[in-house]
Amino acid sequence: MALRDITADDIESLAVGAWVLGTGGGGSPYLGLLNMRRLYKDGHRVQLMTADELADDDWVAAVSNMGAPLVGQERLTDSRTIARAVALMEEHTGHRFRGIMALEIGGGNGIQPLMAAAHLERPVIDSDMMGRAYPEAQMTSVAVGDLQPWPLSTVDVRGLEAIVQKVPTWKWMERVSRKICVEYGSIASTCKAPRTGAEVKKWGIHGTTTKAIRIGHAVREAQHQHADPIAAILSVERGLVLYRGKVVDVERRATEGFLRGRTRFEGMEDWRGSTMEIAFQNEWIVAWRDDAPIAMSPELICVLDTVSGEAVGTETIRYGQRVTVIALPPPEVFLSEKGLQHVGPRAFGYDIDFRSVFA
Repeated sequence: MALRDITADDIESLAVGAWVLGTGGGGSPYLGLLNMRRLYKDGHRVQLMTADELADDDWVAAVSNMGAPLVGQERLTDSRTIARAVALMEEHTGHRFRGIMALEIGGGNGIQPLMAAAHLERPVIDSDMMGRAYPEAQMTSVAVGDLQPWPLSTVDVRGLEAIVQKVPTWKWMERVSRKICVEYGSIASTCKAPRTGAEVKKWGIHGTTTKAIRIGHAVREAQHQHADPIAAILSVERGLVLYRGKVVDVERRATEGFLRGRTRFEGMEDWRGSTMEIAFQNEWIVAWRDDAPIAMSPELICVLDTVSGEAVGTETIRYGQRVTVIALPPPEVFLSEKGLQHVGPRAFGYDIDFRSVFA
């Protein structure tokens, strides 16, 4: 079986690319990157495995941190907690996981499986269940596929451990696990419902770790050559520039385990005289330009630092920043009628019909 070594340089690129794909959420990859630098310095290594190399009856762990990104900035990441969430799930189910995959490639959650894999000596599967970041349990490809939502394990650095054994629906899993997460302090390491190799192959969004590394490499190479990093991203991924401007107002609040709010921008260059506002729930969800909605979930709205090309998170965006807003296309599974019920604008409370910027 062909496993590809993930190099230390790959991890640097993954952190940059996953932050772009995080669409403002998923938590900053920086603390996870520091963990991986230390793990590699201590001699740990991680390998990457494609989903098609899984046997149908293999078991795969899907991992993520859960909670408000702002809290994730304040409470340092410990790689052992995500590894413990996986080990706890193995103890609970009796299954030994063949590999570990990200629930979402976006943000710091793109690095979570590498931390668990380094401790547990398992490969990382080059797939996820969102192709980006989303804030809720039912906003995944496996939920669109009506796969089983339980069990779930949650772990905290203080020794708190919990199993959600059974729930009737994905939304119930979101409600129950979110309450646990809030009690933990609005951040928790989680291992989601185990998936079989057959389920991953059918419902996973494939090649996303490699995609994040590719995007990150393009940005880092452009930075090194003093070239345009936004153009570099769009040279390796299909996408559109929606807006360039500066941040003139930020309103956000951490509530019920989410970071919610809005950010307003004033246009620069070709967009001078134009305004943009983006609403977020952990991630950027709907963008209005001059009061008209122009981009929305499930398409990826990415707010990037105009000079560095690196992503700006909903928890770190601040007054005066110069940004470029781009859109990237979503995984096909979310463009179906059922997919839009899970992750379209109305899933976030906006009475807007989905309209693609790529149409």
